[in-house]
Amino acid sequence: MGQGWQGVGGIPAKRTGGSRYLLVALLLCGFWMAYSQTDDGKSVYFWETGPWGRCMGSDCGPGGSQSRAVWCAHVDGWTTLHTNCDQGQRPSNQRNCFRVCDWHKDLYDWKLGAWNECMPVSARTFGAPRQFTCSGGEEGIQTREVGCMLKSDGSPAEDAICEYFEPKPRLEQACLIPCPQDCVVSEYSPWTSCSKTCGTGLRNRIRSVLVPPLFGGSGCPNLTEFESCKPGPCLGPEGVYSLMVGPWSACTLPQTRTTRQAKRRKGKGQGLREQGGVKDPETRELIKKKRTRNRLNRQESPFWDIQVGYQTREVNCIHRNGSKVGRNLCIPRELPLTIQSCVLPKDCQSTEWTNWSSCSKTCVDPETPRGNRTRRRQVLQFPVGEGIECPLLEETEPCEPQGGSIPPCASYTWRTTEWSDCRVDLLLSQQDRRRSNLTGLCGGGLQTREVYCVQANAELLKYLSNLKEKDKASRPVENNLCRGPIPNRSQRCQIPCPIDCEVSPWGAWGPCIFENCDDQTGKKGFKLRKRQITNEPTGGPGSCPHLVEAMPCDEPSCYKWQLVSLDKCVPDDGKQCGPGTQLPQVQCINSNGEPVDRSLCSSSATLEPISCEVPCARDCVLSDWTPWSTCSQTCSSKTVEGKQMRTRSILAYNAGEGGSLCPNSSALQEVRNCNEHACIVYHWQTGPWGPCTEDPSTASLNTSARPNGEDQGLCSMGVQTRKVMCIRVNVGQVPPKKCPEGPRPSTMRPCQLPCKKDCIVTPFSDWTGCPVNCDTVGDPAKRKQSRRRLVIQMPSNGGQECPLVLQEERDCEVPKVCPGFRWKTHKWRKCQLVPWFLRKETPGAQETCGPGLQTRAVSCRQLDGTQADISECLRSAKAMPAITQRCQLPCQDDCQLTNWSKFSSCTADCVGVRTRKRALIGRSKKKDKCKNTQMYPLSETQYCPCDKYNAQPVGRWSDCILPEGGRPEITGVMKVQGDVKECGQGYRYQAMVCYDQDNRLVETSRCNSHGYIEEACIIPCPSDCKLSEWSNWSRCSKSCGSGVKVRSKWLREKPYNGGRPCPKLDHVNQAQVYEVVPCQSDCTQYVWVAEPWSVWKVSNVDLKENCGEGVQTRKVRCMLNTVDGPSEAVEDYLCDPEEMPLGARESRLPCPEDCVLNDWGPWSRCSMPCTRNNSRVRTAYTLRYPGVGRQCPELSDKEPCSLNLNCFNYFYNITDWSTCQLSPNAVCGSGIKTRMLDCVRSDGKSVDIKYCEELNLEKNWQMNVSCTVECPVNCQLSEWSAWSECSQTCGLEGKMRRQRLVVQASQGDGRPCPSQMEQWKPCPVRPCYRWEYSPWSECRVESVVCGHGTRYRNLSCFVSDGSSDGESSMVDEELCSSLELAVNGNKNIILKEACTLPCPGECYLMEWSDWSSCVNICVKGAGVDFGSVQVRSRAVLAQEPENLQLCPDQAWESQPCTGGECFEYKWFSSIRPNSSRPFIWCQRSDGLNVTGGCPAMNPPVDNSSCDPPCLKPKSFCSEAGVCICEEGFTEVLSAAGQLDQCAPIPILEIPTAGDKKGDVKTSRAINPTMPTTIQPGRTGRTWYLQPYGPDGKLKMWVYGVAAGAFVLLIFIVSMIYLACKKPKRPQRQRQQNNRLKPLTLAYDGDTDM
Repeated sequence: MGQGWQGVGGIPAKRTGGSRYLLVALLLCGFWMAYSQTDDGKSVYFWETGPWGRCMGSDCGPGGSQSRAVWCAHVDGWTTLHTNCDQGQRPSNQRNCFRVCDWHKDLYDWKLGAWNECMPVSARTFGAPRQFTCSGGEEGIQTREVGCMLKSDGSPAEDAICEYFEPKPRLEQACLIPCPQDCVVSEYSPWTSCSKTCGTGLRNRIRSVLVPPLFGGSGCPNLTEFESCKPGPCLGPEGVYSLMVGPWSACTLPQTRTTRQAKRRKGKGQGLREQGGVKDPETRELIKKKRTRNRLNRQESPFWDIQVGYQTREVNCIHRNGSKVGRNLCIPRELPLTIQSCVLPKDCQSTEWTNWSSCSKTCVDPETPRGNRTRRRQVLQFPVGEGIECPLLEETEPCEPQGGSIPPCASYTWRTTEWSDCRVDLLLSQQDRRRSNLTGLCGGGLQTREVYCVQANAELLKYLSNLKEKDKASRPVENNLCRGPIPNRSQRCQIPCPIDCEVSPWGAWGPCIFENCDDQTGKKGFKLRKRQITNEPTGGPGSCPHLVEAMPCDEPSCYKWQLVSLDKCVPDDGKQCGPGTQLPQVQCINSNGEPVDRSLCSSSATLEPISCEVPCARDCVLSDWTPWSTCSQTCSSKTVEGKQMRTRSILAYNAGEGGSLCPNSSALQEVRNCNEHACIVYHWQTGPWGPCTEDPSTASLNTSARPNGEDQGLCSMGVQTRKVMCIRVNVGQVPPKKCPEGPRPSTMRPCQLPCKKDCIVTPFSDWTGCPVNCDTVGDPAKRKQSRRRLVIQMPSNGGQECPLVLQEERDCEVPKVCPGFRWKTHKWRKCQLVPWFLRKETPGAQETCGPGLQTRAVSCRQLDGTQADISECLRSAKAMPAITQRCQLPCQDDCQLTNWSKFSSCTADCVGVRTRKRALIGRSKKKDKCKNTQMYPLSETQYCPCDKYNAQPVGRWSDCILPEGGRPEITGVMKVQGDVKECGQGYRYQAMVCYDQDNRLVETSRCNSHGYIEEACIIPCPSDCKLSEWSNWSRCSKSCGSGVKVRSKWLREKPYNGGRPCPKLDHVNQAQVYEVVPCQSDCTQYVWVAEPWSVWKVSNVDLKENCGEGVQTRKVRCMLNTVDGPSEAVEDYLCDPEEMPLGARESRLPCPEDCVLNDWGPWSRCSMPCTRNNSRVRTAYTLRYPGVGRQCPELSDKEPCSLNLNCFNYFYNITDWSTCQLSPNAVCGSGIKTRMLDCVRSDGKSVDIKYCEELNLEKNWQMNVSCTVECPVNCQLSEWSAWSECSQTCGLEGKMRRQRLVVQASQGDGRPCPSQMEQWKPCPVRPCYRWEYSPWSECRVESVVCGHGTRYRNLSCFVSDGSSDGESSMVDEELCSSLELAVNGNKNIILKEACTLPCPGECYLMEWSDWSSCVNICVKGAGVDFGSVQVRSRAVLAQEPENLQLCPDQAWESQPCTGGECFEYKWFSSIRPNSSRPFIWCQRSDGLNVTGGCPAMNPPVDNSSCDPPCLKPKSFCSEAGVCICEEGFTEVLSAAGQLDQCAPIPILEIPTAGDKKGDVKTSRAINPTMPTTIQPGRTGRTWYLQPYGPDGKLKMWVYGVAAGAFVLLIFIVSMIYLACKKPKRPQRQRQQNNRLKPLTLAYDGDTDM
């Protein structure tokens, strides 16, 4: 066996036993074959394919290829060898494909088919169909075909091509199938009278269709109900026969004369032809001329081929059962006409369409609107008679130009002029505008410019770079050609505010010096004093006041010795005391006080040693002299001299004997004169700089510059000059030599000349159009056209001025004739009768008289009467006049009369009558019947027209509108709210309406009114918020160092009527408008000045010694400190109280022989840091040495340095920023915020800045920063647009409107935009004229009883006021002459139509009923709407009972309409009197009783056992005579015990063991009556919980459930109460810690707790 398997495995087997191996191989093969087959003989292997890959290829189009994977798979899903699958069925793994490229997008597109009919969803679902109750509509699905196609020919293509660019559109969509709508008919009309006056007849009642059957609803019931009637027996024979007229036959041409003659000659010889003979040539010529003249008069037109034919009709005698009988049975009467002339009908014939015209758009631009192209066809034959009307003769479609050489469309863009000068006054409030002086305004402002539209791809504007090309400025075009955002017409700008020059106070007068120290000749000199510029002004220091003042003086010197100190007094001759000398220590200084080389003072006398005295032990001791005080005067005059003073005091008295005496008090004070020079002060004064003029010394020429938009180019250098004068103070100008030459200002400086700037204007725009308007007479109205140009750049600096004319106007060329066309009618031709050979059988045929037909020609003319092509009249003229009309040729027996004359004139309106007359002609005067004035009246009388008119106002008053004229001109095209007069007195308008005496609307001119009542009105002017002027600045908050000062405004008047708003207000209505600026108070501005100590007042007086303990006092005053020293006393509070010197001191007055020291010197400064290890020292020196045995005290005093007591640290303090400071003349814009540095001592006290500067502390703060105050920009509005067209062409309610736009919204505290951006006013009232039909006349069948006849109606002119409920009144047709002949938009005017007058006994259709009101097919409240419809119907009317079977079918027709109302239909019932059966009817929601429309009553209420009947849905009458509900619904009873409604019952599903869903679900039954077994997908039983029993009472289990629910509710409430109740504190003894632990109730959600 092993060898056999081995053989099968492919190893060569031995030849012996081969049959055995073959058998095994066959068995294996059979086993394999059996394994690979399924039970039904199919293979378990099959081919699987993957998705097709991407189409690959080198070329676009159909040359690509794509591949996919192919494999063999087992039915269980695993993959196997390819050999296991049938190779013959292997799918291909490669195919050709279409390789899509991007440019294919323009060639292929999806083709969308129309949506198919909406199919219900239920029809597409599997399973048994469920019962469906339609409510509003059934959900459905509709499908369509979608495929890819080639755009050029519409041929189909692969979907993959289109899917490459765009997903495939959806193939199906949801839709709604409306419910079937049954026919709804009205109630029956009352019964008609009996069709007969005797015998047996019929009476009828009819009803009309209100809603047609739609969407498969039930059809309409019979509209007629018949009832036999017997008025009484007939006394004589009934009328059985009637003469009936048949319809006219089609119009046919009579046979020609040659045809008739040919028929007549049949069978006769040919000799007759020669009998007539030939007329002579003169006769023939006369006949030819007459025919030519007639042809010219007829104005034959190739567009009409009018042929007059004839038509006939039958007249029969009819039995009342409808059968024809002999005419002799009818009562003899005059037979009606049986033959008449007619126009042979011819259909309109037209040519084929011409080729499409070229596209009106001649350029390429996909963003601009598409153009149009038209094609036309000409009329070859106009319709004649009843022929088919002409089709549309002109067709238009949108288009884009095609071709390769089409230029691009002109594009348009906005351009702007240059900005105007910056104006600040536009931002001012009303309060600011009232200031008298508005010059010098600066800061933030507004500048404006004009915006205009130009062609963008014209030459670009190069004039800004090269002035020679200024002529290339683009021509302005209409602004509506430009699209996109309009550039700003205004922007904020800044006028730099001039900085005023600020100077410091004058410095002290300097020493008397030579004018020029290098040339020290002469004895005259000057004293100078100076001041510095503290704030550099705009334009340099030239605008500052003089900075140097000079005072002449004597004995000038440029250098002098300055005493630095005095050495110690050295007694003479080496003694210890007594007279001596002091050597001065000096340095050489210049006039500025600066030390210089000592050699410069060599010419000046040096200071000699000063004599002094050292007191001996018993001498009087005096203090040193104080420094000389400041001079009391800066100069001297005859009356005033300057004085200086110095003092000294007694420090110790002399001994009683032997010592030098103390001087008297006068010797303790010295006074000397100072500043003895005269008070004559000179200074140089400069005038303003003159204009910059060309410097004659330079050769450069000033040329026009190229404007660069912002900065102007500078072309050449020039010079400016000014006057310089020497001024003596309080006197005026003096010769220049009086002033020192050194500080003399210059009189000339170089400057740069600004470039000239020429005016640049655009070229003139094209002339505006000249539309031709014609007045009522038809003459062209005169109009004007204009063109404009704009100033792009204003001239400056002497450039070329702008032209004066910026707008031109001229008269339009008025055409001689108004363009337009009209129809011209020609003379009626002769009345054409039916040929005699056709009417010879009729009575009176021997005469040429009777009814006929006449025609006329119509041609097209221009308004001036010249010939025009007829197509022009078809396009623009009114309806074409009639070309045929009926006529009558009078017979001999007819009465002939003249035409009516005109009415006689009226002497006065509304009084009397007017008449018109006519007369009989010829033989008619003698005929008696013609003299019957009742039949043939010869005069007519009517009242004179009464032209009384009544005017009255109508409608509301319009908005208050300001008059158009008289507005102030403003710069630019925008207006700022408040600049243009937008308030004040205006007018409001109310429309006037004019009625005639019949209360018909007429033109307002009849009432001598221009259409309005005007009434003055006031548009209140806006008033801005008004604040007070600035208050004065407050005092600086600090007397030393940096503080703040404040000023503010307060509210004076609130804004109203849209004025500028106020700033925020505080609680006292004080405007929070304030300015805070830092201020610097000089710490040395006020100083304490102490006078010398007084004489000692010794308390324990030793008269002998005059010494001991005593007191000294001195006066201490606060004084204003100036550059020349303290000047005047001020209040003490202005000085620092901490710095106040002592005013008294206690000390010991030295006795004789005691050591006397001078006062202590100042304390030395503590070294930093301040610690107690450091100390400060003060020293004194000995003035009088002590006697023998006595000692001097210490000459130095020392104390430790203590922080904030005698030692201080210093640091800088930076203040807060000030508010934004503007120039005084600025309203807003750029300003500056400042802050200041303050030097603060470590104890917090501000001190002089020098203390911090001495320490060289770092200062890296920015003291000034720019800021911006938002400008109060008022709202900027556009101009009012032109008034719109009237909203209605006529009537009372027309309105005209105009708008304005917000160009720039308000900013900051600017005036807000007004709310009224639109205004309206009424249009003048114009009567609304329209053509209306009169009602149809009765059917007229001449003098016959019945048959085919005609009914007529007239076209009349009606006037109304245009309102929906306004009544119309008929007026003269002339008033409608300007209107197109159309009724409700329908130009097909029908004034007569065929009708049928039924014969006695005939059953016939009535005329059409009026159209029903428009009804919306909808479901009220569900939002489902299927459109609106209206319907009319024809009911059947019968006269004979035996002819009922011959009646025609009733008819109805419907049409769509708009604005239909959505109705509901409900059943109503009531009990008839004297009857137990209820009366049930269906009623529409508008109260109309109808048949149809109400839901089907289920089951039908035909049993009368229930009283009242069961009308509620899903209810029926039970056997017990009680209204109960169907299965699946439960009864809900009213308070009276009557059935109120049937409520659906919830379904309780009890799952069975086989149900996979083991939960209980509640759902509403779709149809509870359906057996459970046929509900698909539902297993188990269904129970209905019915709380009511058959008797209508609640079942017992309902009470049980209610009781259980009540018990459960009580339990839940109790548990909530226990859980939320606050526990009481248990009564236990107080614990040690005096704290109780509360008992906490823990609830874990378990109700068993």
